[in-house]
Amino acid sequence: MDMEKFQSSPAGVLKPITVAVPYPPASIKHVAFVPHPLPTSTSLDLRTQKKVAEAHTALGRLDSAVRRLPRPGLLVRPALRREAQSTSALEGTYAPISDVLEADFVEKTKQSAQLQEVMNYVRAAERGLKLIRKKPLCTTVLAELQKILVTGTRGDSYDSGRLRDHQVYIGDEGAGIEACRFVPPPPGDDLVKGMSEWEKWINAEDDFPLVVKCALGHYQFESLHPFSDGNGRLGRLILVLQLVQDGMLTYPVLNVSPWFERRKERYKDLMLSVSMTGEYNEWIQFFCEGIAAQSIDMIQRIEDLLDVREEFMKNLRAEKARGVVLEIAEDLLGYPILTVSKAAQLHNVTYPPAKAAIERLLRLKILREMTGGDYNRIYLCPQVLDIIQRP
Repeated sequence: MDMEKFQSSPAGVLKPITVAVPYPPASIKHVAFVPHPLPTSTSLDLRTQKKVAEAHTALGRLDSAVRRLPRPGLLVRPALRREAQSTSALEGTYAPISDVLEADFVEKTKQSAQLQEVMNYVRAAERGLKLIRKKPLCTTVLAELQKILVTGTRGDSYDSGRLRDHQVYIGDEGAGIEACRFVPPPPGDDLVKGMSEWEKWINAEDDFPLVVKCALGHYQFESLHPFSDGNGRLGRLILVLQLVQDGMLTYPVLNVSPWFERRKERYKDLMLSVSMTGEYNEWIQFFCEGIAAQSIDMIQRIEDLLDVREEFMKNLRAEKARGVVLEIAEDLLGYPILTVSKAAQLHNVTYPPAKAAIERLLRLKILREMTGGDYNRIYLCPQVLDIIQRP
């Protein structure tokens, strides 16, 4: 970390630290950056104000588009899985979206370590959406979600599910603290106080536009880096939870991470720049561009999904189809990969009628079989999957 660039920063202070290095045994003296509490007001230039307005408009359009769907909640399942896949890729963990959608039907012992880590995000997101119905975003909630994120992964350690009790630093793996880009606050009082102030700020009633609050809160959370692992994924999950908790989105269908993933160096550089300069405008502009772009992208995907659904219904009506086959076809928007057993469960029918419906959808080329054999066959809907997994 280049100490000279942080010394005069109005965003925080440098604090001397000593880090123990095990091999060879040594103690290294360095500094950590302790961010000041977030401001109660901030001056936004005209360009930033325009970007904020565009992001809010796009989010409003997205929420309206989701509510046009016959069953809006269906879109949540693939949206969470797409976000899980992309937010994990930002941290260097990759699994194809088709594998993520298929994971519900594959035994955990047969899943790769990367896929299991991605699915941890899905479970954390689902749990977070339940928790915010009863509690505000707070350290207790985030600690529970962090524990879910890292369970069974290389980041799962003795302090999972609670604030870290050791120093961490951000940079190339194995490069050492002297060569790192950024050193977050030391554990103990500085970190505890920082998270307490963050929690109060996030939940305070103020005049900040919501996307500005999300942008600043995200920067501060990543600067504090409060847990031993999973901070990046958890920080991006918080964005979606904020938008839902504050009523901007009725359903958590916004995928922010794909946009950040394609611009990951700038994403990291701009947050680092805030710590160096205390200047928020450029970071907020970048953040709002991502929110607006991904909202518009999701609106287009929804329109395309509605077109595909109408095509399915038209073909099925021509075949005089009725009953469970129509229901399964409609649910393909949320379950583009499924099994007969899952279809039976979702539609409260026995195995034989679900199997007959799947076979009919196969004949109409709405579904295609992914696996061979007589048991545990998995089917996919190529048209829906193409829309979900396109860049």
